[in-house]
Amino acid sequence: MMAKFYDTHCHFDFSPFTGDETHSLALAQRAGVEKIIVPAIEAERFATVLALAEQHPALYAAIGLHPIVIYKHQDASLALLEHHLKQRAEKLVAIGEIGLDLYMDEPLFERQETLLDAQLKLAKRYELPVILHSRRTHDKLAMHLKRHDLPRTGVVHAFAGSLQQAERFVELGYFLGVGGTITYPRASKTRDVIARLPLSSLLLETDAPDMPLNGSQGQPNRPERVADVFRALCELRPEPAQEIASALIYNADKLFRW
Repeated sequence: MMAKFYDTHCHFDFSPFTGDETHSLALAQRAGVEKIIVPAIEAERFATVLALAEQHPALYAAIGLHPIVIYKHQDASLALLEHHLKQRAEKLVAIGEIGLDLYMDEPLFERQETLLDAQLKLAKRYELPVILHSRRTHDKLAMHLKRHDLPRTGVVHAFAGSLQQAERFVELGYFLGVGGTITYPRASKTRDVIARLPLSSLLLETDAPDMPLNGSQGQPNRPERVADVFRALCELRPEPAQEIASALIYNADKLFRW
């Protein structure tokens, strides 16, 4: 029996999926991908992502203000986010992609932290989980999450930190997103961390069209490649493949409550 998968992080509102949604979803379905979460990164994409989720049974929406485009976010962006949260579309399952990033040249970090805190407050008020971005900010992010103490927690997407940082997120009740990074033999630190964490704390994702898998550098990533991430995960873990597949589905169902 073929395993079924959820891609818990796919930017399906970008090329090469735009205009090719039906074919792309058919390819994903053929690979066993039953559900895909599409996180928005800025206010002007909220309506697109929500419409995609409404039009396609396999797609679910998350909306949030991403730190990588911090210069685009205004007070009106936050107001629009709350407007949509009040409306609470049936297939809106999380606030995201939100978080912190110190990898950029001009990170405007205080503004990032202010915006993150505002969105974590909204997550608490509307009882939604969060999809979190974090680059060179794991310790700072953990402090914010501890302070806000969300009832529904969330997932730290594309996790590539230390085992100690991973364990701190897990202690706070957060899941860690496992993607294409683990397909690279040179990513030994991340592979080791993912091998040692509790299976109950992991979610599968692609971050398509970003984060191409090993051997596919330079090509757009795609949601059906989540099956390849799964195979790489099975090579790292001691549990049988069926147990891993079942746990990943259970974890996502528990967090997102489709």
